[in-house]
Amino acid sequence: MTSPSFPEFAVHIVDDDAPMRDSLSLMLGVIGYRTVSFSSAEGLLEAYRDDWVGCVIADLRLPGRSGLELQSALRARGSRMPLIVISAHGDVASARAAFLGEAVDFLEKPFDEADLKRAVERCLDQESRRIKLDVTQQVRDSKLSKLTAREREVLRLLAEGLHAREVGAALGISARTVEVYKANLMAKLEARNTAALVRYALELAMEGKDK
Repeated sequence: MTSPSFPEFAVHIVDDDAPMRDSLSLMLGVIGYRTVSFSSAEGLLEAYRDDWVGCVIADLRLPGRSGLELQSALRARGSRMPLIVISAHGDVASARAAFLGEAVDFLEKPFDEADLKRAVERCLDQESRRIKLDVTQQVRDSKLSKLTAREREVLRLLAEGLHAREVGAALGISARTVEVYKANLMAKLEARNTAALVRYALELAMEGKDK
């Protein structure tokens, strides 16, 4: 998988060494990745936008904030872009801190082009899965937002495994009316069958527990 199949993806390179930035940009550009370079963590943070898609390759030691501090700052802003830490001064403690911060990889300079390519591919795969999940969640939330308060009540009771007559008794309505609500729910949620409707019901129940 390479960047052309995911046009929004960009590799954000952060290194105060200009030749290293140029080398990484050339190396990744040749295999099809779009790159954006910064000489400092502050430079990236100043330019950062919430809609960025891609990954970050950051040197461990930078003027100002370090690569690890950049990692923390991005997470604090809600960014979920995968990060690769590179360093000519790697040690166990630094590598451990990077991985605890959910870095995809920690590469010690000089590193092989193949190692960098594999790390970026893992980042791209991670971003692809995240975005697909986000889209699925957005579609689900959009469907659920169309439900009335009573339809949500019916759906929650269905999640508890109640039959139409039991749902009706709990809400003070007839079983026939519950079946009408159930039909409306299946149409609004585009549930092809009862199993799909139950899945939505369970998701809505879990959403309620999380609040």
